[in-house]
Amino acid sequence: MEDHEHHSASLKIFVEAGHRHGYCAAHSLAEVYSTLTRLPGRHRLSGEQALLFLEDIRERLMVVALDEREYYAAIKKAATTGIVGGTIYDALLAHCALKAKADTIYTWKIRHFEQFGPVVAERLRTP
Repeated sequence: MEDHEHHSASLKIFVEAGHRHGYCAAHSLAEVYSTLTRLPGRHRLSGEQALLFLEDIRERLMVVALDEREYYAAIKKAATTGIVGGTIYDALLAHCALKAKADTIYTWKIRHFEQFGPVVAERLRTP
């Protein structure tokens, strides 16, 4: 994992984030778990090992979840603006960032997130 091209920059942002300044969408916990437990070969973690990473995330970042009404509203807005397929997950992340009133949204997929409008686009940065 350390050999991934974005690892160092992403880790730096994560380490610098504090519970009062850093946020994580609740869905991201499932994404991290899924990724860590499906890595190829020797990099694959057990469920118990993955939970250690999730605990670190929960200790360092404030976890933000959408309630049922917010979740549906986010999907409805995505549908009316032509967002389809897996991009809905990025739209949900953007809505969590807005709910948290995040000043900055870090992503390596700037172009994906720009389509969610200027309120999101003006906050986008790569780590």
